[in-house]
Amino acid sequence: MTVDDDVEKGRPEAIRAVPVRHPGRWIAAAVVLVLIAMFVNFLLTSDALNWAEQRKYIFSVAVLKGVRNTILLTIAAMVGGIALGTVLALMRLSPNPLLSGAAWFYLWFFRGTPLYTQLLIWGAIGSLLPTIGVGIPFGPEFHTWQTQALVTAMIAAGLGLILNEAAYMAEIVRAGILSVDEGQQEAASALGMSRMQTMRRIVLPQAMRVIIPPTGNEALSTMKNTSLVAAIPFSELTFTAQTIYANTYQIVPMLIMACLWYLFLSSLMMIGQHYLERHYSRGVGRGTTPREPRIRLRGGGGGQ
Repeated sequence: MTVDDDVEKGRPEAIRAVPVRHPGRWIAAAVVLVLIAMFVNFLLTSDALNWAEQRKYIFSVAVLKGVRNTILLTIAAMVGGIALGTVLALMRLSPNPLLSGAAWFYLWFFRGTPLYTQLLIWGAIGSLLPTIGVGIPFGPEFHTWQTQALVTAMIAAGLGLILNEAAYMAEIVRAGILSVDEGQQEAASALGMSRMQTMRRIVLPQAMRVIIPPTGNEALSTMKNTSLVAAIPFSELTFTAQTIYANTYQIVPMLIMACLWYLFLSSLMMIGQHYLERHYSRGVGRGTTPREPRIRLRGGGGGQ
């Protein structure tokens, strides 16, 4: 018997790896498939959904007008909310205690009260302020207007959404600004840049990477919150659906139709948010390394 035979006899058998069985996963998958099949069957067979009634109104003039108003309110709320929220964030970060305190009070009030209640107040603004005037503070007024005639339903809805959204955008912008290293602000100051120049050219461009994702979520939330302006009332998508089913008594089909429009608009906004996040996250994603700069030598021969 040779040494090789001894080694061969003493060698342990190869280990056979037996995959761990996960019966719970298969059971969960089966349950999910059954639930999906039940849901699809409900969509196809339920008379309560009345798809024919939905097809009748989904592209009607009234519904398309409601969709347009929903989009306009969302754009106005986000543009105005971002602009005012940025100002409030800078006020919160100001070393001036009066500016910081005023911004804190604004955030405390608008974040601490329900949006629906705020919109109800805007709808009844004529009772709170019968007239609006221009003149000397605590003195005579040069001209006055009837508030109810000046503040239309659309203006009241837009103001309510903008002022509420600004409170949330202020905290998002403030968090983005605080995420930038203070050393960069100190370096900019050492170079002679003013506080506003530093904020505009150094801090805010870097803070966008932190600001964009929650801003996208806020835009989605604001688009859905436009349904609350029915409290004013104003004819956005949900209010239009309510107006239709008040005459046809097809409550569920009209509400499902409104949900389909909201899902469509939300999907478009999610796509836009994805590309914005990818744009502002260039060079800082996981697993990426900054590219080394290539140097060109002027004169005789090129180099790198």
